Amino acid sequence: MRVGTEYILRLRPWSPLAFLAATAILALAASIQEMFVIFGTPLYFAAFFPAILLASLLAGAPAGIFAMLLSVPLVWWAFMPPYFEFNPLTAEEYDNIVMFLLGSSLVISFANLCREALALLRK
Repeated sequence: MRVGTEYILRLRPWSPLAFLAATAILALAASIQEMFVIFGTPLYFAAFFPAILLASLLAGAPAGIFAMLLSVPLVWWAFMPPYFEFNPLTAEEYDNIVMFLLGSSLVISFANLCREALALLRK
């Protein structure tokens, strides 16, 4: 069990490597989301919830917030029609973004609590 906690707590929040890891995780999520789009799934943020959870667990809450804030314009630009354009959002798309932000905030706070619990167990 100690090996797992040391692996998860290896990256320090606010470090450049933590933000780089969050960006790499976000790129992987965008690739998975592209596969969802190819298969015809209309869920814009489906692949980004697990990515934000993973970024928050591995790199801390600041990296999770960074990934959350970066994923909104990424999804708006790349996955909402018309693709690769920033057009005005519809009411439904605004609702999707707000629900994503609320859900991601809960996921980030849960991951932060898990990191704190693992740090306590490590001592």
